Amino acid sequence: MKITDIKTFVVGNPPPYFGGRYFIFLKLIADNGIEGVGEVYAATFAPQTIVAMIRDVFAHHVLGADPFRIETLWRNVYGRGYSQRPDISLMGVLSGLEMACWDIIGKAVEKPVYELLGGKVHERLRSYTYLYPTADEGHAYGDVAVYRDPDVAAERAASYVAMGFTAVKFDPSGAYSTFDPRQPSLERLELSAAFCRRIREAVGSTCDLLFGTHGQFTAAGAIRLARRLEPYDPLWFEEPTPPEMPEEMARVARQTTIPIATGERLTTKYEFSRVLDLQAAAILQMALGRVGGLLEAKKIAGMAEAHYAQIAPHLYCGPVEGAANIQLSACSPNFLILEGIENWTGFHADILKKPIRWEAGYVIPPSEPGLGVELDEAVALAHPYDGSDLHLVPVFGPIDP
Repeated sequence: MKITDIKTFVVGNPPPYFGGRYFIFLKLIADNGIEGVGEVYAATFAPQTIVAMIRDVFAHHVLGADPFRIETLWRNVYGRGYSQRPDISLMGVLSGLEMACWDIIGKAVEKPVYELLGGKVHERLRSYTYLYPTADEGHAYGDVAVYRDPDVAAERAASYVAMGFTAVKFDPSGAYSTFDPRQPSLERLELSAAFCRRIREAVGSTCDLLFGTHGQFTAAGAIRLARRLEPYDPLWFEEPTPPEMPEEMARVARQTTIPIATGERLTTKYEFSRVLDLQAAAILQMALGRVGGLLEAKKIAGMAEAHYAQIAPHLYCGPVEGAANIQLSACSPNFLILEGIENWTGFHADILKKPIRWEAGYVIPPSEPGLGVELDEAVALAHPYDGSDLHLVPVFGPIDP
C-alpha cells in the first residue's frame, strides 16, 4: 500500500467560533482507495501558508510512501532541511500527516488506533470544557460577561455541571502578549480569586476547577497568583509561565500546592522530557495536531507514566484532532481528563459524518477502525475560510498593569 494523493481543507468555523477561527484538515489517499483524515494545529502562520507547507512535506516525504512506516516518516520530516530539533510549525504539519497515516493503518487492519497502541484501558473518558458564552450572550471572541464577571461564570459553571461535567476551565487572568511574561496586576489577582471563589461556591465539591493561563506571568508573578487560588483547591494551574523556559515553571511548581499543567505549545518527546526532568509539571497537555502525532504522544505518555505524571490532551481546534486525542487517551494508563469543546455538538458535530459520542460528562471511545471519525467533505467545502488571521492572536505590545 502506498500513499498516492492528498486533499486539504481550510474550514471557517462559524459563530460562535468555539475552538478557533478555522480548522485545517487533510486527507491522505492510498492506492487501494483507503482514505485517512488528519488535522494540523499550527497557529504561527496564516492558514494558506500552512497548506503550502503541508503540500511541500507531502511531496517530499509522503507521496509514494507506505503509511505503516510511521517511524521512518517521522524521522525524515523531523530532520529535513538539516533541522533535527523541535520546530512548532513543521511538527504541526507532521502531526496532521501522521495521524492520517494512522487512520489508514487502522482501516486497513480494521481496528481502532488505540488497539494498535497498546489496547483500550479506559471504557470512557472524563471530559471538561471551557466556560463559553450562551447563544444569546455572544461569541467566543466577544467581550462577554462570562469572561469577566465571576457571578455569570459561576452560573455558567453550574449549568455545565447540570449537563454532567465534573470539571470546567476558565481564564480570568487577562490577555496574553508578545511581551510576556509580566507581573499580574492587583486587579487581575483579585478577579482571579473571585472567579475561583464564586465558581467553587456554585459547584461545591462536585466539580474540579481548572485555572487556565497562557504563559502570561513571570515565575514570581505566577507564585503570587497561585497563593490567591490555593484556598479553592483547583485541579491545576495551567501554563503559568511561557513554554520556552521550563526551569522557571519548575520554580512555580515547587512553591504551590496546585498541580501545574502544561504542554499545548510544546512539541516532541524532547521538549516534554525537559519538563519531566525538571519536575515543572504534573499534568501534560499535548495537542495531538501539534506535538508530532499519535506515536510521539504515546511515547510522551510513557515517559510521563515513569515520572508519575498524567496526561490531559489539549484541544482548541477541530474534532479530528479531538478524535486523535481520544485514541491516545483510551490506551494510556495515566490519562486524567480530556478537553472538549462543550459536549462536541454544534459545528464540531456537523463537520463529521458521525459525531463524537459524549454521555453525561464522558466521551465514549469509538469502535470504528482508524481514528473513528469521517470528515464530511460537503460541509467542509461549504465553509471555506478566506481570511488571513492567525488561529490565535496575542496583543502585539506591552500590557499595562
